[in-house]
Amino acid sequence: MMDALSVVSQLRDLASEPQNREAIVQDQGCLPGLVLFLDHQDTQVLFATLQTLRYLAEWPLNIPTMKNELGMMVSLETLMDRAGLSDDITVLSREVYSILNAPPRPPSPDRRRNKPQFFLNSSRGKNKSVTLHIQGLDTTDQRGLCEDALLRVKGVISFTFQMASKRCTVRIRSDLPTETLASAIAATKVLSAQQVLRNEAGEEILLPLRVSGGGVREENQMIPDYLPEEESPEANRAHAVSRTAAKEDASGSWLNSAASFLTKTFYW
Repeated sequence: MMDALSVVSQLRDLASEPQNREAIVQDQGCLPGLVLFLDHQDTQVLFATLQTLRYLAEWPLNIPTMKNELGMMVSLETLMDRAGLSDDITVLSREVYSILNAPPRPPSPDRRRNKPQFFLNSSRGKNKSVTLHIQGLDTTDQRGLCEDALLRVKGVISFTFQMASKRCTVRIRSDLPTETLASAIAATKVLSAQQVLRNEAGEEILLPLRVSGGGVREENQMIPDYLPEEESPEANRAHAVSRTAAKEDASGSWLNSAASFLTKTFYW
């Protein structure tokens, strides 16, 4: 069943792919919907919405449109001053507000303006790679705990550790929320995870991930136990773990359901 949290979580995961960011902002329904989600009472919806906006703001050409979207800056200001919210929501709202308010940067001369492929990419992509910075990943025992946690997550295809930098690169099904990985890792009680991203300047940033108390999120139960590795694994395979089996059902039904939900919710 479609609800606000599932819709914004899917948009966030689509926005995590750089090739989708411009097209999401250009879509007539997505950006107004995200602005309305900034007033939502559910803190999980708020946090996922801010994560989505943070991803979208990584594409400089999106910033003028986002800043001028009706209610965007006012809603962010209200959220920054709203009492009773967690620190991660407050910090992330201030970060998004600062990015949108910063002086515009001229685009690189070689930047290409490709035709948006939002719906095409979202239905074609079957898996993606996520890099996590894992606090507490210091010993082989702790790596073992992390491996066990990730192996229990349906939708994980493979993972590779870089112990020196406390990083783990995880290949997952494209519709598996990244926060599910963070929740599984946090369930070890000794490890915690943040997502590693790069901004337009090539600098690494760490994105906080919302952790649910129950470990693996409920919607993850609908994902098959085992998934195929579609591509050749990346360079370092020393500590990679893979699970393979039948092909996933490549269905674009979520996009139709989300469009219907947004229309009924936002245009009454």
